[in-house]
Amino acid sequence: MIEVYATAREMLADLAAKRISARELLDTQVARNTALHGKLNAVVATDLDRARRDAKAIDDTRAKGAVLGALAGLPMTIKDGFDVEGLPATSGFPPFAARDKNCADAELVARSRAAGAVVWGKTNVPLFLGDFQSYNAIYGTTNNPYDVTRTPGGSSGGAAAALAAGITPLEIGSDIGGSLRHPANFCGVCSLKPTWGALPLRGHVPPMPGMNAELDLGVGGPMARNVDDLKLLWSVLRVNQSPAEQPVKNARVAVWDEESLFPLAAEVKAAVARAADALRRQGARVEAVKAPVDAMELIETYLRLLAPIISVGFPDSVRAQMESHRAADQKAIAEGAGPWSAEFYRLAAIGRDDEVLAAMRARQVLKDRLAEFFKDYDAIVMPISPVAAFQHDHSEPFNARVLAVDGETVPYIAMLGWIALATALHLPALAVPSGQTKSGLPVGVQIVGPWNGEDRLFDFAGAIERELGGFQPPPP
Repeated sequence: MIEVYATAREMLADLAAKRISARELLDTQVARNTALHGKLNAVVATDLDRARRDAKAIDDTRAKGAVLGALAGLPMTIKDGFDVEGLPATSGFPPFAARDKNCADAELVARSRAAGAVVWGKTNVPLFLGDFQSYNAIYGTTNNPYDVTRTPGGSSGGAAAALAAGITPLEIGSDIGGSLRHPANFCGVCSLKPTWGALPLRGHVPPMPGMNAELDLGVGGPMARNVDDLKLLWSVLRVNQSPAEQPVKNARVAVWDEESLFPLAAEVKAAVARAADALRRQGARVEAVKAPVDAMELIETYLRLLAPIISVGFPDSVRAQMESHRAADQKAIAEGAGPWSAEFYRLAAIGRDDEVLAAMRARQVLKDRLAEFFKDYDAIVMPISPVAAFQHDHSEPFNARVLAVDGETVPYIAMLGWIALATALHLPALAVPSGQTKSGLPVGVQIVGPWNGEDRLFDFAGAIERELGGFQPPPP
């Protein structure tokens, strides 16, 4: 019997030894999805005819003794923000449901196929990948496998739910506002947000289909249930073998989990403490630090860079309405409206060229400060989300939503706080599980490293996983 929670490497070993065929493994994953689809709604589109042809071709090639790729015969799903041949990205936007199916694979999908992956389905996302939940008017709502009344996160929420439910062993997600890290955190799996520019985003939507521009901040990256499988997919996506794991003994690790501007629940902070203790037991030199850069400067800079990218696709009428508030919003900010306010975000969303350029200059100052910080530390362990997975909330307007953090109400957009450092400053960040809350919800941490320092992050994540046990399947 094929174990749906086997690791990707275990599945590949069984394939190579011909204990299972690619077609049998594909059928097992598809059957798992069929059994859970009504409960989770994680995989929302499939191309099983193509997948079965691909699986048969790999089985036939293996039978001839030919050399195969690193993922040969492994079934995979892909976040519905990436184009897949026959399954163009809808990104949750109803007009895109009618896109021509004769599209090319996104570059990261093509690299996975070239390594032998059998791509069979697409996983759910929010509208234009712009939410911390995963629901849209085309495919409906995706539920968290640990509690279906809660979100799996967004925008790679369907991907994380599919991983946690044993529907797929590997996934490819994307991240501009925590979209790889929040879902991994909420579903107890792993993800890597690479250094900006390390992987190509050609074939990702947004931007609009056919607009093959590498926008600021956004990245694509691997997702998996465990660190070793994450490293495997990372090696495939970057087309370069990752080095063997190195010990973390005597590594210098900073822990940042205190910041008045960024809300944080006690159970999430406890998860950070568990991860820090795990690294200490593995011999790392761990110490708590204050913010490596000024948090207010960081979040204001991030929002002034992020909001204009998000608003590019807004209808002209929406942008005109935002523009009509400019004077009042400027006055509100001058009188103390903070970065979590609707006024600040609205003003940032219609930022003019000189305002965006000023934010880019401010970012470089922050980058220079962080470069100095990383002379003394190898990595930063920090929270991902202020809370564990929260209950579904589709209320509008978006900016009026709130989160409950230990009995206090905080703005919904505060979900951007702890992920801002890595995103705004183009740093790599790896999300890894760090236990569960008292009610059984997963909680993870992110390990942030210097630019192009992804390989070392796997060492720290592996050490945490060994100490704390890593992924824990949801209840049946």
